[in-house]
Amino acid sequence: MSSTISGTRPRRKAPSTLVLGLSRIGYETRLYFRSPDTLFFTFFFPFIMLGIFTAAFSASGNIGGGADGTGGVSVGAYYLPGMLAAGMLLSGVQNLAVDIAGEKSDGTLKRLGGTPLSPLSYFLGKIGQVFVTAILQASLLLLVARFVLDISLPTEPEKWATFAWVFVFGVITSAFLGIALASVPRSGKSATAVVIPVVLVLQFISGVYLQFTALPEWMQNLAGVFPLKWMAQGMRSVFLPDSFAVAEQTGSWDLVWVAGALGAWLVVGLVLSRVTFRWIRRDA
Repeated sequence: MSSTISGTRPRRKAPSTLVLGLSRIGYETRLYFRSPDTLFFTFFFPFIMLGIFTAAFSASGNIGGGADGTGGVSVGAYYLPGMLAAGMLLSGVQNLAVDIAGEKSDGTLKRLGGTPLSPLSYFLGKIGQVFVTAILQASLLLLVARFVLDISLPTEPEKWATFAWVFVFGVITSAFLGIALASVPRSGKSATAVVIPVVLVLQFISGVYLQFTALPEWMQNLAGVFPLKWMAQGMRSVFLPDSFAVAEQTGSWDLVWVAGALGAWLVVGLVLSRVTFRWIRRDA
């Protein structure tokens, strides 16, 4: 009553952290799909690699079959789990690390720091964008695998339940690690030179492009320190026959270890992303 009489308007309540974060998801997703280089190197890259491997090695027959050439799985089916895991890593680590480093360099983060947007809302926007694009990427990759490459997909509900938790753990972990890794490049221009080699090496030593047990033991142990190895192993447990588990380092899918490793890296990524994140560089 008194505010009406005095002619002052009641103050509008500021948007909550959650509302701001959710509003950023749509904005970040639109920016993602408007960037041709990001689309090529993160969204479509697993499709390209799956197509290359399928075309290059299909003539040699199925993988894991008998001496008479029967049994086993097609080349496309063998590489599909690795491409799904690589897509999760690219959508989170590579995409966010390069993107955020660029935003630091061009002053975008400095400007955002002067707005009501909190770091948590910013994180929600980035992670939400990664989830949206990773879900679209995985869905399209599975559709291409089934209807273009004629790859049989699992029918057991428990397999898809495993896919769901490995995917969620992997995407969130990759997103947090991408935010943390963005603090390493000194500028936006150097971000791709810093981030892409790291991501590429991890793909080669984690069983994405090469059979994991064909790698030297020291390299297998090194890959086991990082999350991509466990993401790829979890995906192989979903899309490959159980007989392929003997080709893993311990001779089994070790899903408990997959969950533990991804959970541990999720916590590490969360802590590192929050500790290292700044609206502006300290040395700026």
